[in-house]
Amino acid sequence: MRGTFFVTGTDTEIGKTWVSCRLLERAQAQGLSCYGLKPIAAGCEDTADGPRNEDALALMASSSVKLNYDQVNPVALKAAIAPHIAAQDEQRTVTAERLAGYLRGTLMSHKADLVLVEGAGGWRVPLSYREALSSLPHIMQLPVILVVGMKLGCINHALLTAEAIQRDGLQLYGWVANDLGKPMERLEENVATLEALIPAPRITL
Repeated sequence: MRGTFFVTGTDTEIGKTWVSCRLLERAQAQGLSCYGLKPIAAGCEDTADGPRNEDALALMASSSVKLNYDQVNPVALKAAIAPHIAAQDEQRTVTAERLAGYLRGTLMSHKADLVLVEGAGGWRVPLSYREALSSLPHIMQLPVILVVGMKLGCINHALLTAEAIQRDGLQLYGWVANDLGKPMERLEENVATLEALIPAPRITL
């Protein structure tokens, strides 16, 4: 697996970071250079070095290419709430084009075999009342990896997200079934249903 991919999910807290870290670690085991990016994160702790997000730090720990924190997470919002509301609270304007500018700078200055760009929340999480974070992979024309949190209701969430990704003109490169540490009832049958209905291959970890 080589290239630059956008990692999204069917919801928040369904394992995007966990999956991204495992993919980065697999790449390292195969001798590939790799790193993960978290362009915008809501939910940061104040440190002596500034606000830090645990997802961004996890991506850094699993990356072979070592970047500065501000390159990994250029927009770090303190409150663990919807990003557009957190940005409003901090009187900050966040646009997909600005995030794309940060990404372009890092991608140009740091080459790697695999780069994973992790989103925040699900596919349509707002950046403002005018645009969603899904505008970022569209601007960058990134293939998408979808993390499906395996819980009741996930089939609907997964199919709607896959449909939205394709409607936005992007390639759904593959998807991951993440059991969230609590295997759902009839897990195998639910995974089989998703394998039959999602128009992309399942990525196993």
